[in-house]
Amino acid sequence: MPSGEVLPLLDAARRYHAGGRSVVVVAGERYGMGSSRDWAAKGVSLLGARAVLALSFERIHRSNLIGMGVLPLRLPAEFGPERLNLEPGDIVTISASPEEIYPRCPVPVTIRRKDGSSFSFDASAAIETYVEIRTLKAGGILPFILNEVLNSTGKVKRADGDRQ
Repeated sequence: MPSGEVLPLLDAARRYHAGGRSVVVVAGERYGMGSSRDWAAKGVSLLGARAVLALSFERIHRSNLIGMGVLPLRLPAEFGPERLNLEPGDIVTISASPEEIYPRCPVPVTIRRKDGSSFSFDASAAIETYVEIRTLKAGGILPFILNEVLNSTGKVKRADGDRQ
């Protein structure tokens, strides 16, 4: 928390959400390795994370993050978590307009310190295909599929075959 107060992760995420702020996860190498990947990506999304900044990603977890509408960003090697040295009160700003994202594009990141100083660098979008971009823009795989169904038929097909 900006105040320096130590809270359980869920409580901190709820406070950020109540304050209208997104959560950004900052991680080291092979982020997602060894986790129950699909649930790990769901958890990150449910906490309100809109992006993950990591030195590298486990391949399937990266894809699952995109499926949950979370933007995976690769940190430059020289800007690992230790170098970022984030402190309570620091603000991470990611300038990732959905219209400007493309596979492996540079994404500007600014760290504004509590003391008012700041520095910027470019992360790299850990996106490999244009389908992944469309999935992110839709907000994840479920909204993506729903939009595809609605756009192709104009109606939602029920399980019993009738149209609504």
